[in-house]
Amino acid sequence: MPSAEAGGPTPDVRPVFTPTGEETVLATWCITVQRANFLDPEGVPFERDIVRHPGAVAVVAVTEDRSVVLVRQYRPAVDRWLLEVPAGTRDVDGELPELTARRELAEEVGYEAGSLDLLTRTALTPGFCDQISHVYLATGLRSVPTDRHGAEERHMEVVLLPLDRFDAMVDDGEIVDATTILGVGLARRRLADGG
Repeated sequence: MPSAEAGGPTPDVRPVFTPTGEETVLATWCITVQRANFLDPEGVPFERDIVRHPGAVAVVAVTEDRSVVLVRQYRPAVDRWLLEVPAGTRDVDGELPELTARRELAEEVGYEAGSLDLLTRTALTPGFCDQISHVYLATGLRSVPTDRHGAEERHMEVVLLPLDRFDAMVDDGEIVDATTILGVGLARRRLADGG
């Protein structure tokens, strides 16, 4: 099948996968696991377990002296402390992603952004999860009170990392969070372009 220059066949000639239904396997405060059924392009049925997630935000907050504001927090799913940009689940019905990002930035690290610019929307684990994360660049920071929630947030540490030290911490495995690596890379590009 012919490929389009930037990513495969054009939409009108791509094979068609047809969703035929799904059932809830598990529902929690944040996620739902669905057993979803499909027909492949030849009409053969198959099923996949899909994690449904309300979405998330992440904020690459950069100070005037070109340090990125990170949090070091315990992540139970991987049983380790991770160094990441402030982030959070879009768990308030009807709240716009930008408002969630502003709220998370204030709650977690005690900053308000003078400017908040969308860097990207990304699907980090589309093989099994429908979560879309909105990643923002925050500049013009001013201090505000924090309002941390949950055991992990109450024990998190705020770390100001000079941007010129970021790559070395990725290279040595101290920073492994994909959203953080992507977000800081895009933020540096935007800042270099004068944004």
